[in-house]
Amino acid sequence: MAAGETQLYAKVFNKLRGRSVPSLLEPLLGMGFPAHTALKALAATGRKTVEEASDWLHSHCNDPSLDDPIPQEYALFLCPTGSLLEKLQEFWRESKRQCAKNRAHEVFPHITLCDFFTCEDQKVECLYEALKRAGDRVLGTFPAAVPLVLHSSISYLGFFVSDGPADIIREFAVMFASEASSLADCTVKPCTKQLHLTLAHKFYPHHQRTLEQLARAIPPGHSCQWTAALYSRDMRFVHYQTLRVLYQYNPQNVDELMLSPGDHIFVDPTQQEEASEGWVIGTSQRTGCRGFLPENYTERVSECDTWVKHRTYTFSLAADLSSRKDGEASGRRNGEPHPPPTSWSVCSLQSLQATAARKSILVVRHGERLDQIFGKSWLQQCSTLDGRYYRPDLNFPRSLPRRSCGIKDFENDPPLSSCGIFQSRMAGEALLDSGISVTCVFTSPALRCVQTAKHILEELKLEKKIKIRVEPGIFEWTKWEAGKNTPTLMTLEELKEANFNVSMDYRSLLWGCASVKKIKRKANGSW
Repeated sequence: MAAGETQLYAKVFNKLRGRSVPSLLEPLLGMGFPAHTALKALAATGRKTVEEASDWLHSHCNDPSLDDPIPQEYALFLCPTGSLLEKLQEFWRESKRQCAKNRAHEVFPHITLCDFFTCEDQKVECLYEALKRAGDRVLGTFPAAVPLVLHSSISYLGFFVSDGPADIIREFAVMFASEASSLADCTVKPCTKQLHLTLAHKFYPHHQRTLEQLARAIPPGHSCQWTAALYSRDMRFVHYQTLRVLYQYNPQNVDELMLSPGDHIFVDPTQQEEASEGWVIGTSQRTGCRGFLPENYTERVSECDTWVKHRTYTFSLAADLSSRKDGEASGRRNGEPHPPPTSWSVCSLQSLQATAARKSILVVRHGERLDQIFGKSWLQQCSTLDGRYYRPDLNFPRSLPRRSCGIKDFENDPPLSSCGIFQSRMAGEALLDSGISVTCVFTSPALRCVQTAKHILEELKLEKKIKIRVEPGIFEWTKWEAGKNTPTLMTLEELKEANFNVSMDYRSLLWGCASVKKIKRKANGSW
């Protein structure tokens, strides 16, 4: 740990001797977990259940920072609920669709009451008590409706809270800060400036009018229950990029991360010098381990997706609702469960059906490739010393086509995996079910792309009728291939010999392009 980090953590870390043992902690201590790691697990999971904390500890058994005294950071937000929240979420979706993503999309709809602050793991329950006490004090005066006034500028769009209700809300924030300081020994800075609910921030100036029109569809005086929500985040990854894993990945080398769909990975964009093209170095939120991972197995998401909701206090004049635990099932992130990803084949079919009634160009990504699954050393895993191919895993294809220079040329021109072949056939099946008529096929000269085109045509029953036109101009030079030697691609004769129905008469319109000429020379000039 760096010296600066050690000093920072030392300010908020005290020994646990002589402390009372909260009820959730006792079962964890009985399982044999040390007190400081058990408290860390409870804080990281929102102190909801013993099972969640126990699962967290088991997942982090190889976490190198498990014993470090690193506290969580906490913040208090005032969040709308009900129909107002639905309108705001609709604005979020439409503004992102029509005007691209802006800073406001990084966080859910909220009014900030207290900026992020640190709290020792053993004092987190004191924050819950502070929230309850502050809420109880203003419950009788909290406004039934919070009037919101739309404000717009060249780089900001949002609702300002009217002065009268804003004073009561600020009073609540100050009370919470005072109680948290007294009970949990925390330094909390309440928001004393203009209270606001941001709709858009740091957007393009020409989108201002469109955003304003969308915002006017939100009823600003709409009555709703407002909830004060206490969230936490991992203070180490505040300025990192956050990725969400889309596909399972089993590491092939000791320095690679195990990935499961739904995992979140923290990536420092300034610390990627050691990563190859298409790979990044990141830290798994689920395990705390750090390693390499294929970037295209993930998607960029907001940091708040990794925040943990601890407790809420809902204001209502109809009933005195005391502070309570989150009513949803434990383990939710950002207060809402993430919907399961829709099946790839269903999405494809729905998209294809929408285009069936008109003439279209369909752009299809190739299926899963071997090097993405088995890592950079995939070729060494499936070749003998004398250069012959064998199948070490069922996700390797049954055989490889013959190449004039031998198996080594597959290293930079990898084939589809067995799953990639299955994906390609699913795409072809979806096209067939949609009723789309395919009349012409162009493909990159990369083997994986030619294979994908072949399997799609087979499912369409067109493998004999339509010849595949190999077009060097659509070979992808970014991501995986960038910065590497030009790959040696299969010639048309080799593809034909491997039973690919490629057109021998097609001539690219881009032969004058320097990069295409380079590919042509590498492929011995034979397309």
